[in-house]
Amino acid sequence: MITSALARDLAGLGRLGTDTSTESVLRGLTTALAAGVPGCSGGSAEHWRDHRVLVSGSHSELIMLVEAERSLGEGPSTEARNTGGRVVVSDVLADGRWPGYAALATRWGVRSVLALPITVAPALLVVGLYSVRPGAFSPLGAHTLAEMLTEQVGVAMANMWDFEEVRTDAAQLQEALAGRAVIDQAKGIIMQTSGCTAEAAFEELRRISQHHQVKVADLARLLVDEHQRKTRRRP
Repeated sequence: MITSALARDLAGLGRLGTDTSTESVLRGLTTALAAGVPGCSGGSAEHWRDHRVLVSGSHSELIMLVEAERSLGEGPSTEARNTGGRVVVSDVLADGRWPGYAALATRWGVRSVLALPITVAPALLVVGLYSVRPGAFSPLGAHTLAEMLTEQVGVAMANMWDFEEVRTDAAQLQEALAGRAVIDQAKGIIMQTSGCTAEAAFEELRRISQHHQVKVADLARLLVDEHQRKTRRRP
């Protein structure tokens, strides 16, 4: 079930870029599975974290199938998530475990399914592979594929989370610097109008912010905006 193209595409999931996100990693994963696993017609991925789920798929029909399965409450992906074990459906028409799911799957032409749960703490991924023909996924091939996915997807998700943390920290730092700059502007306006010191100007800002229960930076921004409007109105 593993080809050189699939191994290459899975390894590429760990490469980061400015547009890297959970969605882009899942989309790359499902596309790689659909293109690289022999007999696989499409792939899906459910990202479960803090009781929230993000679903991606190589085809929109598979996203609808996964979401319909979740509403139904039964099926291979649901079983894989609940038990933590791999689930193989050799033939949807002959498998009697989930008749409701079988009706959904055959509606979109799915005949065989492989569902793989992958724990990437603190998240759980449920990866689904689908084929339009029966018997497309063997238990032995499923084991080998699960090992590769656990390693490659684990690296990709860990890299992505580290990248998002760095990006969040950078955004927060930029916001803090912008807030400091506008506070300095507001202090300058107060100092100019009242002739007080920088320390006294900041204390006045803090007193007013506490009285009105607003952040100092938000109050400073209002003061600066009002000062600029008055300046523009002067002849």
